[in-house]
Amino acid sequence: MSKSARKTVAIAMAAATALTMTACSSNDTSSPAASTTTTTTTDSGMSAAGEANTGVTTATDVFGPNCKDLPQGSDAGSLMSMGPQPVATAASTNPLLTKLVAAVKAIPGLVDTLNTTDNLTVFAPADSAFDALGDVKFGELAQDPAKLGPILQYHVVPKRYDRDGLIAAGSVQPLNATGGELKIEGTGNNITIGGAKVLCGNIPTKNATVFVIDTVLTPQS
Repeated sequence: MSKSARKTVAIAMAAATALTMTACSSNDTSSPAASTTTTTTTDSGMSAAGEANTGVTTATDVFGPNCKDLPQGSDAGSLMSMGPQPVATAASTNPLLTKLVAAVKAIPGLVDTLNTTDNLTVFAPADSAFDALGDVKFGELAQDPAKLGPILQYHVVPKRYDRDGLIAAGSVQPLNATGGELKIEGTGNNITIGGAKVLCGNIPTKNATVFVIDTVLTPQS
């Protein structure tokens, strides 16, 4: 993603945290169809065939201990069902992400922004991650978009990565740039993102690759 495009996305996400925001709009362009063959990337982010890693995944690429908890077949929330859907819509059907969806809906305009922005990586805290915050803290954040917005922005990267792309990058810059980069550690299926373990990664959606994680990431002050 170019610097200008990155700036545009960041402005759109920041605007979504304002209570006076008007509805967002943009072209909803489908990402290219992904091949069912998984490629191996090098440290430069290139595939073995010499092609740039686009970060687009398929259902066969998912990994992590909690992927088994997703619905199967074509049921709502299954990999087959979420794949063609934009990311916020897909997340709304994922049984691991009910509290994240509630948090996203608490920010006016954020659902539309996530659904209409191409090529994102989303680190999605599972319900258990929000449970660790406690009901009182979660309720306070849901009632305060000015505090909740920057936290949610810290979980979105304006470039699409799959697992191998994250490992090759070593660290990524989320939309909330003031919070600091997120360090990627580990190898293979055992990676952490900003210290958070991946419960189910490489989840495909129409415009984003999703990694369900076990911790709500906190921006550095």
